[in-house]
Amino acid sequence: MSRRSSFPKVFWVANLIEVLERFAYYGVYFGFGIYMASLGFTRAQLGVVQSVFLLLSYGIPVISGSFADRYGFKKVLIVAYLAYLPSILLLIVTRSFSRIALTMLSIGLAAGIFKPLIAGTIRAVTDSTNKSLGFGIFYQMVNVGGSLGPMVMGNLRAISWNYAFFAGAICVVLMLLITIFFYQEPEREIEGTTLKQKFRDIGTALSDFKFAWFLVLLGLFFWLPFWSFFNLCALYVDANLDTVRLYRNMASILGPALAGFFSGPAEAGARRILGETISHTGYIIMIFQFLVSRIFEKRRPIPTFLLGLTIATVGFAVIGYAGVSVPALVFPGIFLFAVGEMISSPRIQEYITWIAPREKAGLYMGMNFLAVMLGGALSGVTYTALYGQFNELGRPEFIWYALALHSLAGIIILMIF
Repeated sequence: MSRRSSFPKVFWVANLIEVLERFAYYGVYFGFGIYMASLGFTRAQLGVVQSVFLLLSYGIPVISGSFADRYGFKKVLIVAYLAYLPSILLLIVTRSFSRIALTMLSIGLAAGIFKPLIAGTIRAVTDSTNKSLGFGIFYQMVNVGGSLGPMVMGNLRAISWNYAFFAGAICVVLMLLITIFFYQEPEREIEGTTLKQKFRDIGTALSDFKFAWFLVLLGLFFWLPFWSFFNLCALYVDANLDTVRLYRNMASILGPALAGFFSGPAEAGARRILGETISHTGYIIMIFQFLVSRIFEKRRPIPTFLLGLTIATVGFAVIGYAGVSVPALVFPGIFLFAVGEMISSPRIQEYITWIAPREKAGLYMGMNFLAVMLGGALSGVTYTALYGQFNELGRPEFIWYALALHSLAGIIILMIF
């Protein structure tokens, strides 16, 4: 067995940049629904912004990866920061829907430019002896930033939304300085694939009718409910659950000091849970991903994938039931969704490999982003808008039952497929 290579300095620099970027990105994204509601905008308006935001975040990497091949990671990273920084700062001064929408779309564009660059750096500076560990560290850094961002920026917005946006902007400034002074362009083999060739590859993959249908089904029945969870959960917790009672439940188990990190001041000197601090899966994945992966690593991908969907479906139903019974049920509901995500998401590529022609497996595996993009683009204009209608009827919990039924239908359809 060959000795594992050590990681170069740029590996750790890149991971630090990833933590800061995910901190800013998820800090803004998870709190954005609450921010829009505080300004009086409708859920339908919020949904439009969320859909286009996710479309850009997951569509632009196709283009930015080609530019990185031509101009280098470092230059394209700096371009991403120059798009990020003014966009986050503009959230402080913009109040009209059109301006807020354009600002968020600029953030989505910046995130899309940034997205493939750090993963590309990790790929370039690791080899066969340390690649698995390297990407394991990288994905943990994604979850560290994705957990700390909503928690810290959530606490700051409880004081003033401007403080939260300033925190995001400070992260981008730090990323810029770290990149300029410490990030060294890694030596790598240039992929050399032009945009024209990438679009030709997409066309080749989609010409396989069965595979194209699979991507549509995956987008509609896995990624659409997946993104709907992240679009809605923070706002649902913050607006529709008894968050003072939630804080008391958390404090009774974790203690007031630890529960304080997830809460802000409420009326009459009480404290309340801040929706965005708990309504994500990063902190759960950090703790349980290794265990879940070990349990399911030797099991067949398709039954495992469907099992994960089933567990996430139960999670949706439990989150909905928390709105009409015990608010603390939202915690096991989020946990079940996270477990479903941990089981299903890593098996998608194996699923694609299973249905792909052997000689086109690599090409087909690269097309998963189309399903991610489809689900994200539809999530806001469908379920966020529908949530607004249920909210007006006084039954906001119905949105989670609708998502559960949607996912259940997806399980049946994918089993038939």
